[in-house]
Amino acid sequence: MPKDRPADTERNQVSVAAARRIILDSISPVSGWERVAVRAALGRVLCEDVIAPCNVPAHDNSAMDGYAVRAADLSAEGDTALHVVGTAFAGQPFSGIVGAGQAVRIMTGAAIPEGADTIVVQEVVRREADRIFVPPGQKAGQNLRRAGEDLPLGGVALAAGTRCGPAELGLIASLGIAEVTVRRRLRVAFFSTGDEIASIGRPLAPGQVYDSNRYTLFGALSRLGCELLDMGVVPDDPAALEDAFRDACSAADVVITSGGVSVGEADFIRDMMSRMGEVAFWKLAIKPGRPMAFGRIGNAVLFGLPGNPVAVLVTFYQFVQDALLQMMGVSPLPAPQHFAVPCAVAIRKQPGRCEFMRGKLLREGARLSVTLAGAQGSGVLRSMSEADCFIVLPEDCGGIEPGEPVLVQPFSGLV
Repeated sequence: MPKDRPADTERNQVSVAAARRIILDSISPVSGWERVAVRAALGRVLCEDVIAPCNVPAHDNSAMDGYAVRAADLSAEGDTALHVVGTAFAGQPFSGIVGAGQAVRIMTGAAIPEGADTIVVQEVVRREADRIFVPPGQKAGQNLRRAGEDLPLGGVALAAGTRCGPAELGLIASLGIAEVTVRRRLRVAFFSTGDEIASIGRPLAPGQVYDSNRYTLFGALSRLGCELLDMGVVPDDPAALEDAFRDACSAADVVITSGGVSVGEADFIRDMMSRMGEVAFWKLAIKPGRPMAFGRIGNAVLFGLPGNPVAVLVTFYQFVQDALLQMMGVSPLPAPQHFAVPCAVAIRKQPGRCEFMRGKLLREGARLSVTLAGAQGSGVLRSMSEADCFIVLPEDCGGIEPGEPVLVQPFSGLV
């Protein structure tokens, strides 16, 4: 954890860009690996390159259904008549040699017969019994896929740091590889804090609210494939919080809390982190989510997220998720997806903080615009469920008029 950063004050909030930089500069991938079957590698991160043990494709083959011919036989002036001497199927190659004036019926993926060097697609060929007539204009070597064209023997099929999705599983299987080496799962402990937080399934006492944040975090962390330690709800009691921190930090690589990081009398998380470890920052120039602490206790990285439900999601997706991916060994990190569209409504904003508003993309033919998705209070989780993007208003923005372009961050690929 860097030691030379100044303590935050009321006048020294950390910007969104600076907070991301501080976080990512402070963490490294976890050590430890395991061998898993290909099907068990979904969502896991490779910790060594996958090397091709064979050419892909393994042999020259046809990219189209058609006829394998010799380019030297084809006339540039008129139709060429050729004698069909056999058929090549994928997995059942033609065993003979294509001689002068001959052709072989061939299917997509079938090995190119010896002697042939060009594929003529079936749609342009006229066939009469065992003869075909090929029109002029064909190019030598057309419609062929060469051995090793996709991946040569000994080439890097997938680099270390790749997170395996469905396409990666298929690529590994196409090489005949049954197991791969992946990093161990990232261990993440999480808990909610506050005397006002009640577990679901129990009646609410006066002044209490149900604990939605743990379920939000459970969903977000499960989709990343983390190994989870759900520590429940910890009351606003310094001794109980200290015990929870010690247990969490001894068992996990990352500890995530929600609530208890603002400046209220019962907000202990920031002080606890400072006393037991280090705090890099605890206040951001962001809305929602201004009170967010980041630091370390021992070997565990800590994120103290706000208590408001929407602020939990905003801070998780803007700061925590990439940090977890980096600790999982993902390299390079996925590039953030942003694009500008006209805003359909006016938005009031004061300069000074970067705001992430819940938005709904609108499509009219080929034209996209965006509007607000319901009430924007940081406790209104329903509008987060109804949204499909964040509307990102930078720190220097002083408001938006209808029709002005705004930056949107779609949830697709993010959440």
